[in-house]
Amino acid sequence: MKPSKLNQVTDFDIKLLKIFKTVCDCHSFSSAESILGISRSAISLHMSDLENRLGIRLCQRGRAGFALTNEGREVLEYIEVLTASIEDFKSKINQMHNHLKGEFNIGIINNLVTMPSGYITNTLGQLAEENAEVVINISMSTLSDIECRVLDNRLHAGAIPQVTPLSGLDYYHLYNENSFLYCGQNHPLFEQLSDIHLKDLKKWNAVQPNYAMTSKAVKLHQLLNCTATASDREGIAFLILTGKYLGFLPDHYAKKWVSEGIMRSIFQENLQYSTPICLITRKGKNTNSILKAFIHMLDQRVSDA
Repeated sequence: MKPSKLNQVTDFDIKLLKIFKTVCDCHSFSSAESILGISRSAISLHMSDLENRLGIRLCQRGRAGFALTNEGREVLEYIEVLTASIEDFKSKINQMHNHLKGEFNIGIINNLVTMPSGYITNTLGQLAEENAEVVINISMSTLSDIECRVLDNRLHAGAIPQVTPLSGLDYYHLYNENSFLYCGQNHPLFEQLSDIHLKDLKKWNAVQPNYAMTSKAVKLHQLLNCTATASDREGIAFLILTGKYLGFLPDHYAKKWVSEGIMRSIFQENLQYSTPICLITRKGKNTNSILKAFIHMLDQRVSDA
């Protein structure tokens, strides 16, 4: 495709970029039809217009399906930054009024919803109840992705485990999450623990997370024979429930299976660790009124607990 210089960005360009992002989110033209309210052929024409406007091939489409080019993936990242900048502009303009209006984007690590102290859930509910014109957008993602998105303003805030603090972020402690070692009901240790010692744990297979952990969590996993990995807690739970693996899980997340009698914790006194869960925001003076309101509500809730 012939390179071309983009001299200005028009309203129509922004419309085309939003259509492109929707198609990417849906992973196909056909899935994006109902969301955009236009036909596949119209979407295809818009994509061609955008590619011609940018002078870049954004995606492959045809019988093989929809796939982004390397340039398309890079443009998609720029669109997210552009969208965040527009929302930030809207939020600052809305500060001129006496009510909150705009979008609040928050990233949350997976499986926090089962925490007994629902600070985040209840604060989001209060924010929505008191401000009808605030649109809440939640992204469930990994620790590193949430950190990156808060740092470049694509997210206003994030709720993550505090493992290695970054200098560009402020951390607001919410609560500690306690994790224990579990086995499934078909595992030999489920019924017999009396003659088992910590040094014997290497006899059984275990699962290790391939995401960042605290130093104590790393040391405890070194006591195990980790022959499998999992990208998140749900993956760890899957392997524990097979009855073939030991694994660490937060107690609030494992509670359902424990109460059903299909999972149990072992060596609770020795094999446990605590992870601080924090709300993160970008360091520096924050002028976003919605984020300020959210933090104020959250602070009151945590203080009253």
